[in-house]
Amino acid sequence: MPRLTRIYTRTGDDGTTGLGTGTRVPKTSQRICAYGTLDELNSQLGVALASGLVADLLAPMRRVQNELFHAGSDLCVPEADKATMPVPKIEQRHIDGLEALIDRLNESMPALENFILPGGTLGAAQLHVARTVCRRAEREVLLLAEREPVGEHIVAYLNRLSDALFVCARYQNAKSGVADPTWDSRA
Repeated sequence: MPRLTRIYTRTGDDGTTGLGTGTRVPKTSQRICAYGTLDELNSQLGVALASGLVADLLAPMRRVQNELFHAGSDLCVPEADKATMPVPKIEQRHIDGLEALIDRLNESMPALENFILPGGTLGAAQLHVARTVCRRAEREVLLLAEREPVGEHIVAYLNRLSDALFVCARYQNAKSGVADPTWDSRA
């Protein structure tokens, strides 16, 4: 575990940051944009948790926050360096866990009959914000993957996570007794 004794280092004042390997890259590099968006997503989940989610969502969302640190770790070390610098990473088991969560939550909810709008309870609305940030994170990782290899499970994980966040938002509203707002195509 890293031990942070000093928060500021001044090494980023020149517009660069260090990867997990110590290599300095511009803060605007695609790799930094990708895992920076994961950090933003994790913060959005923190806001969702602080907003008062139903009890059934607390442990899964905390688990996802931890997994997002795995994803950040997975991205902060380039694939070519992982043989000599193994790091926590996203694995198939993380995707399987999200699918199990989606299936479990969906069992207790009616099928969708219309597009829903973000909203309802504060927690559900915040989960929808997290979902959209997750979709952006997925796009950022895909852009990185066009240029260089990324962890084999990270794209699928983010794709499944956005689905899980959608279902969690619906579940939050359902368990709170609040109907999901629906899209009125004739409005």
